[in-house]
Order: sequence, then structure tokens, then C-alpha cells
Amino acid sequence: MDKVIATAAEAVADIPDGSSLAVGGFGLVGIPEVLINALLEQGAGDLEVVSNNCGTNGFGLGVLLAAHRIRRTVSSYVGANEEFARQYLSGELEVELTPQGTLAERMRAGGAGIPAFFTPAGVGTQVAEGGLPLRYDGAGGIAVASPPKETREFDGITYVLERGIVTDYALVHAWKGDRHGNLVYRASARNFNPPAAAAGRITIAQVEHLVDPGELDPDEVHTPGIQVQRVLHVGKVEVGIENRTVRA
Repeated sequence: MDKVIATAAEAVADIPDGSSLAVGGFGLVGIPEVLINALLEQGAGDLEVVSNNCGTNGFGLGVLLAAHRIRRTVSSYVGANEEFARQYLSGELEVELTPQGTLAERMRAGGAGIPAFFTPAGVGTQVAEGGLPLRYDGAGGIAVASPPKETREFDGITYVLERGIVTDYALVHAWKGDRHGNLVYRASARNFNPPAAAAGRITIAQVEHLVDPGELDPDEVHTPGIQVQRVLHVGKVEVGIENRTVRA
């Protein structure tokens, strides 16, 4: 039952080329940075990443992106990552843009064993009707476009069918965790980390504070240990500032 792994390198050692990864975090908050950097050193490539955003320049998933280790992303936010935009527009990266709430629910549903669900988000747009550029051709044209999705009417309201997401691995960051893998998130890190943890077949958690079993109040646990296979103690993590504005 002790799921603690000694090093980050050991935690990600078996992730092969072509793996799909659900990765927690929102902006610069709740990013499993230590695990991502270890995966960069490990060398796995041709990855499909499911995450709210793909990191920033030089941080988080941005380091894997800059090293051309990511083949495809399922994301809701491009943000200020210039390399993400460059690779997408040049046809080097496939991007499935998904409404933010839909993305979180797709991961949660996958973790709960729900293969698909209906939502009103995206109805009447290219999200439902198809035609969103998944991959550009590098010359301004669309090489691969999203297909139309099934819609259905319930009580006079139209909904679109979205598939649940299950990935080979998940990388998450928690404020506190025990040796059995029970996790507690803090503040806004408790956004995409819980659904990402649920979506992974093998979930690897980096935790700031490692405690013994029984020290966590069961009512405080956000991700139960049954969803976590590996725990890495990383100590306190500083959250960066994405955009700093100062008086002239």
C-alpha cells in the first residue's frame, strides 16, 4: 500500500513514446512541474496531452512543447505561450480546443467510467457542428478539421454529445498526500487536478507535504488513494507570476 516513489526519474521512467497524459494545473497554479521536468529528461515523445493549457514559455508543459515532445493536445486555453501558437499555426501540433467546463467534465466522466455525456456547451458553434482546425497545413489552410458531433434534444433544449477521456497516465500536483495516495489540493490548484487524477490509468502525484496514513481527515480528501498509483514528495513549491505589471 505504500505508493511513495523515491525520485521523480523513477516515477516517470516507464512512460513510453506515444503515451496519452492528463496533466493538472491552471495557468501557473497546481502544475506538476517536477514530474514534467523529469519526463523531459526521460525523453518520451510523440505525446498526447490533455490539460487546460499547455504551460508557458519555459515552464510546465511548455518545456515538453519546446522540445517537440508533444504531438497533440486537448486544451481549452492557448494563453500567452508563443511556442504553442507557433507550432499550432505552422502545422507541427494538433490541437483539439474544448470548452473549459466540458474538458473538466470529460476527464471526470472518463474516471467515473462514463463513456459520454450530453452538454449544452458548444451547441450552435463549430464545437458541435465541426470544422474547427485540429491541424493547419503550414500555409494558412486547414489540414485536419474536427468532425461534427451528435446532438440531441431534451425538453426542448439541444445538447451535444461529448466523449469521456481516459489517458494512459496522469500527472498531478497536490498540497498534501499520504503514503496510500490520498490527496488534498489547496485553493485554485483544486481545479483540473482532481479530474486529471481520475482520468489516468496510472496516476502519478507530486505532493508538497507527505504524511502517514491516518493523518488526513477523510472528509478533507479530494482524490482517494484508489485513483493514485505513485506518490512523489517534492516539498514546498513556489508559484510563479505569469504576467507582472509595475508602475512606470
